[in-house]
Amino acid sequence: MKIYTVDPSNNVALYLQVKEILIDRIQNRVWPPNTLIPTEQELMQEFNVSRTTIRQAISILVQEGLLEKKQGKGTIVKTQQLVGSLGRLKGFAEEVMERGQIPHSQLLRAEFSGSLFDEKSMLQVTEDEKILVIERIRFADSTPIALERTCWPEKIGQILMKYDLQTAKFYQILEENNIFLKRAKEKISAINATIYEADVLGIRPGEALLEMSRLSFGLDDRPIEFTKTKYRSDHYHYDIELKR
Repeated sequence: MKIYTVDPSNNVALYLQVKEILIDRIQNRVWPPNTLIPTEQELMQEFNVSRTTIRQAISILVQEGLLEKKQGKGTIVKTQQLVGSLGRLKGFAEEVMERGQIPHSQLLRAEFSGSLFDEKSMLQVTEDEKILVIERIRFADSTPIALERTCWPEKIGQILMKYDLQTAKFYQILEENNIFLKRAKEKISAINATIYEADVLGIRPGEALLEMSRLSFGLDDRPIEFTKTKYRSDHYHYDIELKR
């Protein structure tokens, strides 16, 4: 249960009570990412506690990566990294919403193509069949996180083109049309951003990106999606749970 007031009679240490209040404000976006939190003096007055108590609470949140001290400015709320899980098949929008952020996209391209032979081979379509190619910049709140390029067989592409691809959640649309994903194969690589990729993602050319290639299969074990997504490594990482 969240602690919303500091109670000196509580068995929980004062700095831990303050810490929980600060976490609650960060999670509920009272203090959005990249904004300054109140000064130590202001927090001391609000909670009626010592400077040592405030510093202990803030120090813990700095260590946990929620806050960052900026010399000459104060303490800011850090933008949280998105965490992908290799154990569950989910889309970018789901990952963003699980972090309490708002996903949205900027559509760069959506067209049918018959000349992408490598992609057509991955999707196991015939030579005369076209595939739908969709390129989008993916955002968490206002921050560009990834450059996404998805390829779909023509029949599925015709379904997707009926929707607003700026806001479309592909997996949700598929399920609404009784198309269900069964499994996927993923490959993760470290690459460096080209000038174009750096420009659309708001980073410097040559910076590290995390490239994820995904081939998804339907219930009949036929491929229905081939996607390459290039993530900013400063805003995204994968968690892998290993068991023995």
